[in-house]
Amino acid sequence: MGGQAFLRCYTRPEMPTTSNPALLEALRRAVGAGNVVHAPEDLIAYEYDATIEHALPDAVVFPGTAEECAAVVRAANQFDVPVIPRGSGTGLAGGTLAVKGGVVVALTRMNRIVEIDAANRIAVVEPGVINLQLQEALAPHRLTWAPDPSSQRICSVGGNIGNNSGGPHTLAQGSTVNHVLGLEVVVADGRVINLGGRVLDAPGVDLRGLMVGSEGTLGIVTQATLRLIPLAPNVRTLLAIFDTIEAASEAVSAVIRNGVIPVAMEMMDQEIIKVVEPRIHAGYPMDAGAVLLIEVEGLPEGVVIEAQAVIDACRASGAREVRSAETQQERDRLWEGRKAGIGAIGAAVPAFYLLDGVVPRTKLPAVMHRVMELVEQYGFRCANIFHAGDGNLHPNIMFDPQEEGATQRVLDLGGEIMRLCVDVGGSITGEHGIGSEKRSYMEWVFSPTDLQAMERVRLAFGSVERFNPCKVLPGGHGCASGHAAEIAAHISKPGVYI
Repeated sequence: MGGQAFLRCYTRPEMPTTSNPALLEALRRAVGAGNVVHAPEDLIAYEYDATIEHALPDAVVFPGTAEECAAVVRAANQFDVPVIPRGSGTGLAGGTLAVKGGVVVALTRMNRIVEIDAANRIAVVEPGVINLQLQEALAPHRLTWAPDPSSQRICSVGGNIGNNSGGPHTLAQGSTVNHVLGLEVVVADGRVINLGGRVLDAPGVDLRGLMVGSEGTLGIVTQATLRLIPLAPNVRTLLAIFDTIEAASEAVSAVIRNGVIPVAMEMMDQEIIKVVEPRIHAGYPMDAGAVLLIEVEGLPEGVVIEAQAVIDACRASGAREVRSAETQQERDRLWEGRKAGIGAIGAAVPAFYLLDGVVPRTKLPAVMHRVMELVEQYGFRCANIFHAGDGNLHPNIMFDPQEEGATQRVLDLGGEIMRLCVDVGGSITGEHGIGSEKRSYMEWVFSPTDLQAMERVRLAFGSVERFNPCKVLPGGHGCASGHAAEIAAHISKPGVYI
């Protein structure tokens, strides 16, 4: 999933380059002088992702091979500075911010599709490969890699692996971890190791699964062996139209109670429809309270039966109309509206804060009602566009950062929504990760003993203090003690946000 909270433009009283020329020289030896960036005006582009936080690195390097990545890590170790892996920079949790300075390892040069083994349904790729480019390369083989975040036009496979990304088709096909067979990884001491392999059940402890979703805190993925699945022989895309978001939420559970697990079940409320439809002309009715975009696939006979079961469940839940895409062009247009939703918000309002929580499907109606109550209490507008089938909420809180106190109120509201998700038995992330944004919320979900066990995993990989520090876990030497403190530190920096 990708998006952008808001762009920022600001000045600082001073923006010094790194004070360690010896480190820069070691980095140049590792990757070549042309692949090291350290001038202040160049570093600005790497001090933020798609969140509202920012932190300036000391240098950015662009390795071209696993060996160059390893050399960068060894150089950083020599000078005791942090290493922060980075893909396309579309993350939504501050996971690639250099909150303690250090070296950002940008993997965009490592963008080769090394192998497509159609017979064994395997692809081997480097981390900088863009998700959509991989899908386009697989299409002639009638294969696909299941993770398809809405940001797939720009997000990288390495970023998908780091965050265990999902997407609209997670409901039936699972998230990234279910589609990664093996990983080549540079670990904190500069060694290159291999986890997993080319088969589903590699022997030994599943360190491959441990690495997926670790957000760059355990190592740098330099190559991935991916499990591919065949494209379905038949697909049916439906648009169910409701007068209220509560009715649409009720329909989500009703569809599954009818014995159907769609490959995708996406919800868009009236606020996002008003933003998207004038730009994309996808065919969403402007007066709808909410719509469900539902897709079923399989053999033609089965698709007909499942589509009818979906239609029946939606009508029983109060759908005023259920439309079916009759051509590939209609289907593409409906999905274009969904995938372009976050970008459309960014073009329509000064700023927005995109949340990522999970709740049980049966709790969706009550949770959505409470979310809108909270938004109204705080005085903001909110556009909801999310993976309803697996209860993965994405409220987009729209605001003006020039308004005094607005940013802090947005963060307070975001915290209340996250707490609501946890209180009903859900979680604080479905696909965006924890990063620096939500790490203090981990204490709502895990006990001190749980968190200590996770910290020991980092110790085992030797990466506690130097590999992507101040991410995922709430503790950390020299890291802010909590989410509020972290945000306050960032937004108090000199500058003007736009």
